[in-house]
Amino acid sequence: MAEEEQKVIIIGGGAAGLTAAYYLQKEVKEKNLPLEIQLIEASHRLGGKMQTVVRDGFTIERGPDSFLARKTSIIRLAKEVGMDDQLVPNSTGKSYVLVNEKLHSMPGGSIMGIPTEVGPFMTTGLFSIPGKLRAAADLILPRSESGKDQALGHFFRRRLGDEVVENLIEPLLSGIYAGDIDQMSLMATFPQFYEVEQKHRSLILGMKKSTPAQPKQQGDKGKSKKGGFLTFKTGLQSFAEAIEAKLDASSVLKGHRVENIARVNNKYEVYLNNGECLTADSIIAATPHKITQAMFSDYRFFEPLKHVPSTSVATVALAFPEEAINEDIDGTGFVVSRNSDYTITACTWTHKKWEHSTPEGKVLLRCYVGRAGDETVVDLSDDQIVKIVLDDLNKIMQINMSPDFAVISRWKNSMPQYTVGHKQRLNSILEAMKQELPGVFLAGASYGGVGVPDCIDQGEAAVKNVLEYLNNKGS
Repeated sequence: MAEEEQKVIIIGGGAAGLTAAYYLQKEVKEKNLPLEIQLIEASHRLGGKMQTVVRDGFTIERGPDSFLARKTSIIRLAKEVGMDDQLVPNSTGKSYVLVNEKLHSMPGGSIMGIPTEVGPFMTTGLFSIPGKLRAAADLILPRSESGKDQALGHFFRRRLGDEVVENLIEPLLSGIYAGDIDQMSLMATFPQFYEVEQKHRSLILGMKKSTPAQPKQQGDKGKSKKGGFLTFKTGLQSFAEAIEAKLDASSVLKGHRVENIARVNNKYEVYLNNGECLTADSIIAATPHKITQAMFSDYRFFEPLKHVPSTSVATVALAFPEEAINEDIDGTGFVVSRNSDYTITACTWTHKKWEHSTPEGKVLLRCYVGRAGDETVVDLSDDQIVKIVLDDLNKIMQINMSPDFAVISRWKNSMPQYTVGHKQRLNSILEAMKQELPGVFLAGASYGGVGVPDCIDQGEAAVKNVLEYLNNKGS
């Protein structure tokens, strides 16, 4: 790296941008690098979708509520910022699928909706006999065409049939992206299923062979077993705040929006909405795809980002006293089949799944509304949304009181849709960037994974790319 001081500008203070700022600052301090870092965030807070409401003893997540424990990058970052002692696992319990006005237990042995055990699959009421027979065809069907991207829906319908897809796979998978599985890219969302099929031919046999057996858990009957998800006892927002607290305050610029970026000679001019122009040697754009395209509007190869769809969703948290629920259900939540006459797409009984979230004697239900093709509900008033959600819940549970309070969080155009061909389009943009915008790197939910750990992974990768670029530039 050159001895004269260089500058890296990170645009966007969500999980990816925060991660990049933290690890880049760490490298600078540990290796005494001549490098200035500037993190620019358009809003007046950092953390992106990591937002938590703490009220009356409740801990309520507005955005994501947890992450997979096996995704270790977030655990590693938590240790870095002194938050690992706040990590707690979820309590497990029955989960359900709502089909035809009835809650059906999730079939035992199903992995993301793919059956791996005959008994639970044959006895479940989720599917008709013809639907079960059609799913069994997976055992004899040939592999997909090698290397070809396709819609998730097409892939699973071909292997397991419409009924299994509509009543089990679609509610589970589309909930992650709030997307239409008949438009979403298999290779960009769940390439592991394609790889299992290519290796084993049958999805059912392949998932059974490639999934390690779960050890039997010992313990007192009635005690909650711990699941495969983690969260922070003090909320995900506290995690974002802990990362921010480790950053040099002078390196963070909030409430400023980047309007345009231009390459001038060997550097970049970054124009802010207040008329100021900053100069950078390297840039990490940790921004949603349409904002990225607008910032780099002078470069036509970003044009495909304008056409990447995004879905609007909302979370609806309802707090009640225990006695408000007349018909309690033994479980931690349910997802809703798209064929059902419901507006909600899922509901978590948060007080059961995350015991720390709810005071004694209280109940916390967290429902989700909005998905691809059905987003108008997100624009309704708070009162209208609460009424719709309560009407849906009362078809299953008898709730005899109004909630003590509701927390509604709208996420407008916040869920990027990785449609078929996403990886190819992104790779074309990245190749053009290497040629025309060397030293500029992308990170965030619009590009390589929507979960918080995925964004952390991308932030870390961007730091490595920046340091490698600057080192080569200075040599």
